[in-house]
Amino acid sequence: MTSSPLPDPWVRPPEAAAPGTGGLVDRHGRVATDLRVSLTDRCNLRCTYCMPPEGLDWLPKVEVLTDEEIVRLVRIGVEQLGIEEVRFTGGEPLLRPGLVGIVAGATALSPRPEVSLTTNAIGLARVAPALAAAGLDRINVSLDTVDRDRFKQLTHRDRFDDVIAGMAAAHAAGLTPVKVNAVLLRGMNEEDAVPLLDFCLEHGYQLRFIEQMPLDAHHAWTRGEMVTAEDILERLTAAHTLTPDTEDRGSAPAERWLVDGGPATVGVIASVTRSFCGSCDRTRLTADGQIRNCLFAREESDLRTPMREGATDQELADRWRVATLGKLPGHGIDDPSFLQPARPMSAIGG
Repeated sequence: MTSSPLPDPWVRPPEAAAPGTGGLVDRHGRVATDLRVSLTDRCNLRCTYCMPPEGLDWLPKVEVLTDEEIVRLVRIGVEQLGIEEVRFTGGEPLLRPGLVGIVAGATALSPRPEVSLTTNAIGLARVAPALAAAGLDRINVSLDTVDRDRFKQLTHRDRFDDVIAGMAAAHAAGLTPVKVNAVLLRGMNEEDAVPLLDFCLEHGYQLRFIEQMPLDAHHAWTRGEMVTAEDILERLTAAHTLTPDTEDRGSAPAERWLVDGGPATVGVIASVTRSFCGSCDRTRLTADGQIRNCLFAREESDLRTPMREGATDQELADRWRVATLGKLPGHGIDDPSFLQPARPMSAIGG
């Protein structure tokens, strides 16, 4: 399958070029308004496409941003750089002790950003009410199977019931829509496509399949073994009628289909085979204070060191702007010279 052509880039407003002003605009005219913040590189699962069973070498605590530093950088993003959406990720963000306070700090900002969380939902049943009280808007849960035995095989942990309980608690707490992110792996959980969709339809969750990307710690990804968007849709249409959702997609990564006439939908994020780089509006902050202008970037820009050395909000904002300018037009996975980032997904943040 060939990749869809990139849409025309946004035109950069002339006033945005003045030093010390404007939002996060790259040289191709794209404007970043969606901030992904990794709160930790640690995780309590060992998903086969992410990290080895024994785990990884975690960041030393001294290198990880403090709660106050995270809230400060989010504030700079919102107040000075035009950030409208903030999603907290990991690793597993529920492992961050100060999570509720960080969420509260983000939702208290003006203008108020939309604030969400991507999690594996282990422990969510306990903390969902507190997150809702702190102002969290919604939850994304990573779940690749509804088969308990296969869950244990994929994650190397027997925590399936905890995940299901966490999702139910998030729904009950009003953290909706609860979105479910699923990755299908060749020869492992391909057959879970329809059961996952049926499960989400039954519980009122929104399912989105994500093509496996070259972000695994052991660099074992190969395109030939990847379950593509076309493969996923072929499996789903064997059991359900799918029609394209005509609602404007905007910068959202998921292509959506109405299921059996709607209103329920299912999405496919075809990051590899149908790249959407031309409309990307994301910027990323790692748990150790590095700005990444692309998920697949091989270079980062350090905000932690200058912040700890006394940089002003304006100086940090300008560094962030400069980091955004160098964003490439696409991730380049199809290019023979493509090199996988040194950091795996767990250390970048989704």
